[in-house]
Order: sequence, then structure tokens, then C-alpha cells
Amino acid sequence: MADLHPFLLAPEFHERIWGTRDLRPIYTRIVGDNPIGEAWLTGEKCNVASGPLKGETLEALCKKFGAALTGTKAKPVDRFPLLIKFLFPHEKLSVQVHPDDARAQAIGQACGKTECWYVASAEPGAQVMLGLKPGVTKQEFERAIHEKSAEHLLNAVDVQAGDMIYVDAGTVHAICPGAVIVETQQNSDTTYRLYDYGRPRELHVEAGLAATKEKTHAGKVKAEKNGNQTVLVASPSFRVERYQLKSPLIMGAEAPGVSAQVLVAEKGSAVLHHTGIEPITFTPGEAVVVPAKCDEFEVQPQWECDLLRMNLPAHPVPEPITKLV
Repeated sequence: MADLHPFLLAPEFHERIWGTRDLRPIYTRIVGDNPIGEAWLTGEKCNVASGPLKGETLEALCKKFGAALTGTKAKPVDRFPLLIKFLFPHEKLSVQVHPDDARAQAIGQACGKTECWYVASAEPGAQVMLGLKPGVTKQEFERAIHEKSAEHLLNAVDVQAGDMIYVDAGTVHAICPGAVIVETQQNSDTTYRLYDYGRPRELHVEAGLAATKEKTHAGKVKAEKNGNQTVLVASPSFRVERYQLKSPLIMGAEAPGVSAQVLVAEKGSAVLHHTGIEPITFTPGEAVVVPAKCDEFEVQPQWECDLLRMNLPAHPVPEPITKLV
């Protein structure tokens, strides 16, 4: 069995009717013949693109290495806990909702789906729809779905580059065109589509309304900046940080063995150095996975790099404080 070291993953592109073939500024190449909505960076079928494990899928490595890769906080330890994506909305996504852990586990899923959206770039006027407006009940919302006016009962939130939006499970939401978003989420693809602007796709109104919460913790998170490090969000489900690198940085886990770390270049490129492996170069839209068992490593920007780091929190964390403005 090959030793476990940091490794690069190749992204997996998913076609969506609301997507686009122009994935700039993240990807410069054209991908496929149909609109791409999502680039999955840590999907279970993503292939390792560096080192002796090259060609293996992330799913296979999790089964093989367990907590040494995923960390002791991963539940279960043989499944990667975080799904990282780039989203490229060219049209509105459906109005949708995701179940929380309890509801997901009741139907045999490993976990629910709490997520967050980091706005990598945004055109003037870009918005997301987030949560039911104050005082709106699920009964009123259900009626609006059938009357095809559901989106008018959601909070419209203006977004700009650098914003972090927290979307806990049970929050009705939709993403509008005009922004490129980095999504960090619990590793679940369970989505209940409530309203789809008349597009001929299946709706899941009954299950979605059952999962919907009238009040949630969703909203913009106030970032906490400390030098070149910014904590974009800390929550029970994940932690996301941003680093603006102009010189090499020694990095390590918050606590040994607790969680794998995912490094994503948002702008610029970087090289990861770790004992026992060839240096790993990564560019925008690529992810490097640092297994939970690994110790310190160095990230060297070329020549500058805006770097995102995602992992599970080592200690209990409350829901973040947010605002819907």
C-alpha cells in the first residue's frame, strides 16, 4: 500500500441547464458541448492527479485509509466529509432546500446538507435568495409555490466578491446569475426542488416543505481577519479560511488527526511542499487534499496566491452570527 501524503485532485465537471460554457476566470479551457454548472473538486469520483496514488478515486482512498485520510471527526470515517464545488450560474437555480442531519439519516443518508457560499467574483447587482421573509409561514409558502410566486417570499441578498454566505440545512434558497461561487458543504447531494420557474424538471414539494424551517441561521457572515489569514466562516459543519499569500507559509492542522484539509487556489497558483513527495503545483479551480495524518507543510505562492482552506472544526463551534443584508 502506498504511503499517504498530500495529493492533487482533478476536478469533475457537471452539466446543468442553468450553467455556462464560459468558466472564466477559474478555468480557461472549454469543457464539453453543454453548459457546465458545477465543478466538483472533492467529489467521490474525482481522480488523484499527483504522486504514487495517481488515478485512484477519492472514494477508494477513503475506503482504504479511513480516518488517516478523513480524520476522526468525519462521520463515517471511510467517506470524505466535505464536498467543495465551484458554481457558474448563468441562469437562476431552482428554489430548493436540503434536509438536516436527523431528517437525512431517517431516510438512510449519511448526513444532511449545510453549506456555505464564498463569492469569488460578482457582477454588479448579483444576488442570492436566502430564507423565508420574516413572518412567512410554510403554509403561505406552499400556496405561493402552487401560484408560481414562491421566489417573492424569499429574502433577496445582494452579494459582491469576498462575501461569505452561510446556508444551514432547512433554509429555502436559490442562487441567481452574475456570481462565481465556491461552495463548501457537507458531503450530501440531497436536494429538494420546490420551484423551478416553469422549467420541466421534477419538483419535490412535499419532502421539501417537510425539510423547510421558517427560521434558520442563514445569512452573510462577518469575516475575522488576522494578518494574511481571514476566517470566512466557522460552523459546526466546517471551517473556511482565506489566505493572501505573497511569501511561503508553513501550515498545519488545528489539531492532529482530526480532519483532512482541502486547499483551493482562488486566484494565482501555489506549490505545496511536504516531506516524502514531489512538490505539488495547483492553480485556480484545483484542490489539494492534505490527509488528517499529515503534519506541517509549506505553501509557496507563485508569485501571489489567494488560497482557501476548508476542514472540519477540531472543537465544538456554535452556529455563526449572520445578517441578511
